[in-house]
Amino acid sequence: MSLRIERVVTSGTFTLDGGEWDVENNIWLIGDDNEVVVIDAAHNAGPIVDAVGGRTVKAIVCTHGHNDHVTVAPELSATVDAPILLHPADDVLWEQTHPGIAHAVLEDGMRIAVAGTDIHALHTPGHSPGSNCLYVPEAGELFSGDTLFSGGPGATGRSFSDFPTIIGSIRDRLFALPAETKVNTGHGDGTSIGEESPHLEEWIKRGS
Repeated sequence: MSLRIERVVTSGTFTLDGGEWDVENNIWLIGDDNEVVVIDAAHNAGPIVDAVGGRTVKAIVCTHGHNDHVTVAPELSATVDAPILLHPADDVLWEQTHPGIAHAVLEDGMRIAVAGTDIHALHTPGHSPGSNCLYVPEAGELFSGDTLFSGGPGATGRSFSDFPTIIGSIRDRLFALPAETKVNTGHGDGTSIGEESPHLEEWIKRGS
């Protein structure tokens, strides 16, 4: 299979509820020598455009609407001539960063074709109402945004987030995937479904 997965890391600021945090974000590129899908558009368009390297960008898929994942989505869209996909439940967050700028709709179950395979959108609310994970069955790879990390679920202590909801999303949608599925996260190092699934009860007892 000619499909390949590349990671770009950019640094910047996450802002919500009046707070600011310095963060490093993972941007993921899924494709081949000719075409690619970009997952998230964080902080700085330049390194993403460099990684695209002139390939056709089929879509810029935002895992959710927090500013650090959509910072340069409109700029990147204009530069590489590709649609931005975001679940409409996160429009309230999108509008905080890009008021009045339109995007296309990412729907649960949507399939995005690239490089001879399909990326499946899984609506996994909790970290935000419109959070989505992207699953590539043929490659055995999941792109979890801020829904699942090595060591537990994404943060839910801020506006528009909910701990029981993220637990349900992880249990019902993500832990239903094969244990060997590699998890590529929105920040930091990756993990696998098999590594994380035994710890669900610990996370529930720990709480948000």
